Amino acid sequence: MTSTISFNDSTVNHQTFILTGIPGMQEHNSWMAFPLCLLYILTFFGNLVILFVIKTDESLHEPMYLFLSILACSDLGLTMSTMPTMLAVYWFDAREISFTACLTQMFFIHLFQWTESAILVAMAVDRFIAIRDPLRYTSLLPNTVIVKIGIAILSRACCLLFPIPFLIKRLPFCRSNVLSHSYCLHPDVMHLACADITVNILYGLIIVVSTLGLDVVIILVSYVLILQTVLSIASHTGRLKALNTCVSHVCAILIFYIPMIGVTAVHRFGRHLSPIVHMMMANVYIAVPPVLNPIVYSVKTKQIRQRICKMFHIFGASPIPERQTRQRFHGNTDAIRSTGKVRRMMSTISFNVSAACHQTFILIGIPGMQERNSWMAFPLCLLYVLTLFGNFTILFVIKTEESLHKPMYLFLSILACSDLVLTMSTMPTMLGVYWFDAREISFNACITQMFFIHTFGVVESGILVAMAFDRLIAIQNPLRYTLLLTNTVIGKIGVAVLARGFFVCFPSTFLIRRLPFCQSNVLSHSYCLHPDIMHLACADTTINMVYGLVGVMCTFGLDVVIILVSYVLILKTVLSIASREEHSKALNTCASHVCAILIFYVPMIGASTVHRFGRHLSPIVHMMMANVYIAVPPVLNPIVYSVKTQQIRQTIRKMFQRKKSRVDVSPLGKL
Repeated sequence: MTSTISFNDSTVNHQTFILTGIPGMQEHNSWMAFPLCLLYILTFFGNLVILFVIKTDESLHEPMYLFLSILACSDLGLTMSTMPTMLAVYWFDAREISFTACLTQMFFIHLFQWTESAILVAMAVDRFIAIRDPLRYTSLLPNTVIVKIGIAILSRACCLLFPIPFLIKRLPFCRSNVLSHSYCLHPDVMHLACADITVNILYGLIIVVSTLGLDVVIILVSYVLILQTVLSIASHTGRLKALNTCVSHVCAILIFYIPMIGVTAVHRFGRHLSPIVHMMMANVYIAVPPVLNPIVYSVKTKQIRQRICKMFHIFGASPIPERQTRQRFHGNTDAIRSTGKVRRMMSTISFNVSAACHQTFILIGIPGMQERNSWMAFPLCLLYVLTLFGNFTILFVIKTEESLHKPMYLFLSILACSDLVLTMSTMPTMLGVYWFDAREISFNACITQMFFIHTFGVVESGILVAMAFDRLIAIQNPLRYTLLLTNTVIGKIGVAVLARGFFVCFPSTFLIRRLPFCQSNVLSHSYCLHPDIMHLACADTTINMVYGLVGVMCTFGLDVVIILVSYVLILKTVLSIASREEHSKALNTCASHVCAILIFYVPMIGASTVHRFGRHLSPIVHMMMANVYIAVPPVLNPIVYSVKTQQIRQTIRKMFQRKKSRVDVSPLGKL
């Protein structure tokens, strides 16, 4: 392909760039995707929690915390600027980026970096005023002043960085188009130009000196004045108290500037080092500070730590009697009654035992914090979008790629269908509760949802058993693998798995229908489950409990035993292979399935353990565990199989490539 491309300056100007993952080890890019994905999840969760806590707690509506909320927004902006290309490179090996997209990403990355530096300056001045003149602190920094500072910070960054895209656009790119990182930076793009870049270098140097350089000087001067003020305090305790308010900010300064200085030093003086060192330092510089900032402020700031602990009841909560805990977990009726909308709705419902049976149930969002349900809607909506996108992508790839028409991938497509149905069974009520506060559900709709959730939970467990058998046959008898597991046999297995789920769960609907519900009609979750409904009945539920226990033992219990036996036989077969390389190759084919088993059973066991033995825990913990059990496995399954299965990964990569051919040349080009 490269033979058709001339690298003469006068003939070609690249319209795309090639991003780099792990230099020289592109086939191992997927291993970097896991820690990066974890960092991004922690970044979103940590910064959103900080914003939520500051917004909802009026005692935190002070200048220091308002500046912190701006810092959290900046971290989120930086993360969202780099995440698309970094995950695309490391997860799907999609390394091509258009010239315009590269310039846009470059602008936003530098914008939020410069913004964060200026926010740290504003926070240094904030600490100086708080220590120097505490009585006039809030009057000197009212909300209007903070807003003006925020606008000034953003305006400064925009005005200084706006010329950079135009300075890059004027340059011709006619040699290599391979960048050094998995995202676009001005120095990286600039050095690929085949023209004089003196203007770019000078302008970049001026910006760095007039922003980062000046910011560092102002921060140092602020802390010199802070130390001068602190040393003038007579009381030793007063000194420590004053300095303690600066600890979080000092940590944030170090978190931001040390990686930046480290990257610069490696870039300038570490040319003899491995490219992997450069890649790791660059990724740490971009991905780590947004993760650490909310952690530092959560740990080192007492007010935020107490608010988070209060929210999750991790510690410091007063003991709750068992009866009260049961009421909060299985109803939290008092909290729900406190809201006007639900009070009007529940005024039509009698809780007298002798009254008529309820025809509706009330679903629960965040127990005791229903007015903040909308905060939970965003991550849930993101999970649902990822679930639908991931599983439909898996189905599309398996359907369109003939090389994937094998038993292993056909079972995977059944698993994807099961995840989609399970997601669509819970999505309407969960988003209705968290987004629109629509918490009422009719009795028949609740029973229907319960049936589908439990049925496809059993179906997914059965599919994992079938996939364990598939791996056993593939390793134990590879030559007859496709003969033993034909499409007809796989179809019959799929029907049998679905039939088992149907016949096991179908009687539970009638067992629920026979019960009267004349007391509380408030469920414990944002969807309907058999144990949850059963415990609201004002009649003997022994039959329901016994049938539920038998059903669990005959499905999940038996499935776990069969899977364990299958893997014992697989290990026995693998250990009988003489070649060590073949050992690894055989076991590697099971890695995705083992991950899928852990993804399914670990949240289930965790939710069951919390339900049985965690009655003293906050209802929020129960709610979080239940939502993780329902919403997370359908998201992770397609991700695991996309990353760990080479054929699927390659097909997805080809699907997302804009062109069938790529230019992959050395930085010096090929003459």
